[in-house]
Amino acid sequence: MNTEVLIVGAGPTGLTLANDLLLTGVSTVLADKRAHRSDLSKAGGVQSRTLAALDQRGLLEPLLATGNHPLTTAHFAGIQLPLARRRLPWRSIPQVVIEGFFEQHLAAQGIHVQREHDLVGLEQDEDGVTATFANGSTVRSRYLVAADGGHSRVRSLVRDEFPGRAGTVTVVAADVRLSGVGESMTHTWGEDGHWAHLFPLGTDPQGRPLRRLAFGGPGQLLPREAPVTEGEIRDALRVVFGSRVQLLELRYARRITNAARQAAHYRHRRVFLAGDAAHVHLPLGAQGMNTGMQDALNLGWKLGAAVRGWAPETLLDSHHAERHPAGAAVLRNVQAQGLLMDWEGTRDPAVTATRELFTAMAQLPQAQNHLADLMSGMAIRYPMVRRTPLKGSSVPKFRNCRTPPLYL
Repeated sequence: MNTEVLIVGAGPTGLTLANDLLLTGVSTVLADKRAHRSDLSKAGGVQSRTLAALDQRGLLEPLLATGNHPLTTAHFAGIQLPLARRRLPWRSIPQVVIEGFFEQHLAAQGIHVQREHDLVGLEQDEDGVTATFANGSTVRSRYLVAADGGHSRVRSLVRDEFPGRAGTVTVVAADVRLSGVGESMTHTWGEDGHWAHLFPLGTDPQGRPLRRLAFGGPGQLLPREAPVTEGEIRDALRVVFGSRVQLLELRYARRITNAARQAAHYRHRRVFLAGDAAHVHLPLGAQGMNTGMQDALNLGWKLGAAVRGWAPETLLDSHHAERHPAGAAVLRNVQAQGLLMDWEGTRDPAVTATRELFTAMAQLPQAQNHLADLMSGMAIRYPMVRRTPLKGSSVPKFRNCRTPPLYL
């Protein structure tokens, strides 16, 4: 064996898993086909469930020390959920910052990402997995984890089904500096069904505010590979906001679709799927990144237990039993949000009326708390024996108790 666990893909899911396996003492190889770490930030926030897990592992404080990462407000379909800010805090931490922090933390422990390793072959037997890469190298491991994204080569090699809905519209997501906008999040309609969505993304090293901008509208069917230009962004801002909002700096941008798919099986003998390799959807509320990181945090200790020999045979099966329903729930809420936000720009009166009614209902504390639980990952409850109302949930904040909530 070259290693005990091979992780294919060094995005947030793979890096989270590698860092978690450090705690178990399990040897790990992390391989990625890219020559360099991506500078694209697919997500801009870390949910309270993920924050709590990182805190338990001693990683939260050093992560927050990497820059200005303010608390932010959760939203559902662009509708702000202010009650969640104190009860279930989020942090504005761009994905590029998270990846850089995790990779540096691994390097400090002697684990370096093996770059330019494009997986081309995979074989399993009773003892392990043999992975073959395009550069001619092979890695033999006891277990392999696919964290190689929505177009996962691993998922294709194990011939897993990836059912769901193909994308019907393409929208642009960009990290920008703007003038003429306030601090709050906004979802604004322009002419002829064009729209733009803005929310705070912390600050750059000079202390200047950054924002995530998403925009779209009728006829937005450009291929995902088509480059996003500054002119395209300026035109979109003008259509939606007029002349009051101006582009100061474009940091990076990409096109995304509303495709929604989920792998049929998260385990294939000694191969496991996690992150975008297991589920893809619109990246609303950073749920894609956070769900992938939580996949990794769920799987890491189980792989450690299996390698160390004290895991029952059913423990590794629980990765699918626990995380597949969690991923399915995210796909459902994201598709509901996409409908309420009218990503295709139809301006259907029925959709407009539904959004207005939903916005009013979302101001009710009980409804707002429920939506915040969905968006933060705190609504996830794994199957349990003799389940009780509190079992598997966060410890409630008791009156006159100043300690922060714990997560069971």
